[in-house]
Amino acid sequence: MGDGNANVARYLTLAAQASPDAPALKLPLRSQGELSYEAISFKRLEASACAAAAYCEKHGIRRGTRVLLMVKPGFDLILSVFALFKVGAVPVVIDPGMGWKHFRSCVRQSRPEALMGIPAATWLSPLLLRGCRFRHKLTVGSRRWRACLAQSAEQSAPASRPPTDFAVASPTDLAAILFTSGSTGPAKGVRYEHGMFEAQVRLLKERYQVEPGEVDLTLLPVFALFNPALGMTTVVPEMDPSKPAAADPAKIVEAIQKAGVTNSFGSPALWSLIARYCEREGKTLPSVRRIQMAGAPVPPGLIRRMKPLLPAGEINTPYGATEALPVASICGREILEQTQPLTDEGRGTCVGTAFPEMTVRIIRLTDAPLREMADDLCVPVGEIGEITVCGPTVTKSYEARPEATAAAKLSDSADPSRIWHRMGDLGYLDEHGRLWFCGRKAERVQTPEGDLYTDCCEAIFNRHPDVYRSALIGLGKPGHQTPAIVIEPDPGKLPTSPSARTAFEKEMLAVAASHPLTQRIGRVFIEAGLPVDVRHNAKIHRLALGRKFTRAQG
Repeated sequence: MGDGNANVARYLTLAAQASPDAPALKLPLRSQGELSYEAISFKRLEASACAAAAYCEKHGIRRGTRVLLMVKPGFDLILSVFALFKVGAVPVVIDPGMGWKHFRSCVRQSRPEALMGIPAATWLSPLLLRGCRFRHKLTVGSRRWRACLAQSAEQSAPASRPPTDFAVASPTDLAAILFTSGSTGPAKGVRYEHGMFEAQVRLLKERYQVEPGEVDLTLLPVFALFNPALGMTTVVPEMDPSKPAAADPAKIVEAIQKAGVTNSFGSPALWSLIARYCEREGKTLPSVRRIQMAGAPVPPGLIRRMKPLLPAGEINTPYGATEALPVASICGREILEQTQPLTDEGRGTCVGTAFPEMTVRIIRLTDAPLREMADDLCVPVGEIGEITVCGPTVTKSYEARPEATAAAKLSDSADPSRIWHRMGDLGYLDEHGRLWFCGRKAERVQTPEGDLYTDCCEAIFNRHPDVYRSALIGLGKPGHQTPAIVIEPDPGKLPTSPSARTAFEKEMLAVAASHPLTQRIGRVFIEAGLPVDVRHNAKIHRLALGRKFTRAQG
């Protein structure tokens, strides 16, 4: 493989050498309602990736070629990504749930030269991606593609590409372009280097004590790409990853129990579904050692509900973003024993201590670009400001968005080689060095009397037994906004008559008046369901709600 090669494709090769017959993937099969699995060994996955890499090269994909991926999660996605890494090509990954208008904008921004997709994607690309031209198109799942993979299944690796033969990459070489979800602004292409992926693997393995041979059910597809490096088996779930809140919890629980899953990552919206199902059906998840909930703040109440379902497991709530992942983490036990009372009183959500090698600073709140990190930007312990982070997983720039890069990145006055990322989140560090999240900077409500922070204010309402979740919004223009709260009642608690609606609103106004943080909130709106992001189905679109109700006020 060559010393000094930072290409992340080597992790699959190393796993195939260390545990050739161990299952790398388990693909679900259903026959007359019964669930079983097709196992793909690390040896077979490596051979298939080598064959796919040779196939890519044969069809014009070279080192540095940008390749738009339009492949379904599971075997084909993992295989395609590792094949492209082996070639030295650059996968471009965009969330299709954002809608075709925004998807096309991201494609134009990232300028891929090739399209690698399922048959429907390559056939319909002239219509779906009009105006986007590709020099090469590869159809994953075509007859030729399947013939190529079938050949690899019969031998350890195709003769055209030995398993140790992949492009040499330095830690700073571009590895992939991954787009943000665009939940509080336009989606942006984040430039990932090979060294950043390597650092992510190292930090996750050390913090969560992941052991080779564990079994992972990844409910957010991109995280399955870490599993070969961690020596874990990936169980592909039966769900549409673009709609996690619409997943069938019965199928997820069945997969966990039948496959002996030890690790799983998913959004709070999905784990809430699973918790309700397990409580209703009297089921537990005894094989699970740890789960990670992320993508949005995790309500302490959800952690409390999940604890009895995991007799041998712990809950972790990692914090980070596409641009910097991971940053910090806290376990469920610490939340329930130490931080939940403070969250309930509007102090924000504790997201724990920083990962080793990651440094967190809180800087004073400003919407203006900042060129350089300096001590005089930082606020005292306990004071709310913008969360910034520096470390080996912090990305350096956005693709073709210099203005966005300037707004989000700072150099270090002491070490120009270090890059700080402004998370766009508000929070503070406490006296124990723990990081607390108070809300998105773009979603703060700016009133003449001062700012209100979403996570802090919403916690006051979320304590009410009839409230599923809430959203703090501002009516009017920033600086002159009137604060309001939008309530999504618990299932079955939605008021069904004008009088019941009026009574519910009065009850919520009484809640607002009961706490100093929320006393200025004088408007209540009730919605059957709050709009959420497409990736996690958990991040509330507060800005959209603010525009909606501002227009309604005339």
